[in-house]
Amino acid sequence: MAVAEVQEYSGGEGVNYSASIVPYTQLPISFKSAGYVTEILQRPGPDGKPRNLQQGDYVKRDTVVATVRQADYQHTVEQYKGQLEQAQAARVKSEQDFARADALYKANALTQSDYDAAKAQVDSTQGAVATAQAAVAQAQQALADCELRAPMDGQILQRNIELGMLVGAGTTAFTMGDMELVKAVFGIPDTLLSSVQLKQRQGIRTETYAQEFWGQVSAISPQADQKSRTFQVEVTIPNPRGLLKSGMVATLDIGSAKLRTPVLVVPIEAVVSAADGSKTFSVFVVNHQGDKDSVHRRAVQPGPAFGNMVSILAGVSRGDRVVSNGATLVNDGQVVHVVP
Repeated sequence: MAVAEVQEYSGGEGVNYSASIVPYTQLPISFKSAGYVTEILQRPGPDGKPRNLQQGDYVKRDTVVATVRQADYQHTVEQYKGQLEQAQAARVKSEQDFARADALYKANALTQSDYDAAKAQVDSTQGAVATAQAAVAQAQQALADCELRAPMDGQILQRNIELGMLVGAGTTAFTMGDMELVKAVFGIPDTLLSSVQLKQRQGIRTETYAQEFWGQVSAISPQADQKSRTFQVEVTIPNPRGLLKSGMVATLDIGSAKLRTPVLVVPIEAVVSAADGSKTFSVFVVNHQGDKDSVHRRAVQPGPAFGNMVSILAGVSRGDRVVSNGATLVNDGQVVHVVP
């Protein structure tokens, strides 16, 4: 069982934080028309044979990435076109009838009511033509929407469909991301807000590459997260070579200001929440009696986090030893073996 001493932290040096790499822009691509998936964009596989579009593939804007069965929608288009032709024929006939009625009316050979009826018939058929035209346009749009197109240049981050799958309108087929720029997202306590400014130059590091990537602070949340009590910060980083991938973990140093009052801190993993789901927290303090070590649960009040450490406002004293690895696996009063 690994333990750590409760320490006093005053600030003064940069605090190390973990950040998650996410695409600068990420959006789902969803079907507008329902049906069976008949085509998925093909790309050459490692063996040279074509395969379905998958994670990591790059697509250009307006590329058709998937198609649902079009036959049903084509039949609907033809049906409405037939109705449009009928409406247009009725309009031509009504216009011809009205031309004759107008001539008779001017020659005083037609009553006012018959003239009005002929005029109303023209208006009615014109309205029927407009309605039929709108129905055709809507059916043609539904047919066009059978083809799902990429809304931007970017990488496929996730595919949710397979050939032959029945999808509904609104079903998400793919998730796309713009990886030319990426964001490193992390949270800081209010004590370090003054150390971060918009457009501030900031570097990040990853375990994958032996280099530092530089970007700018592009967003600072105006409101703290209700659970962690930290403010989310985003650093936008150019990624022209695509080295930074979505989901990577990065580290960065933030802040160098002294705290007004030193605080007691413990490793974040030493703090455990209550099993009943209540918003209470505790640590397991290690007591040494004779030749044995045992752990005892002690309620604490966590405060702001500082990198991988969290401040404790009440419940512990400086020098107390707390379980730092495996705190969720021990029970109150349990005898443990402390790893040096």
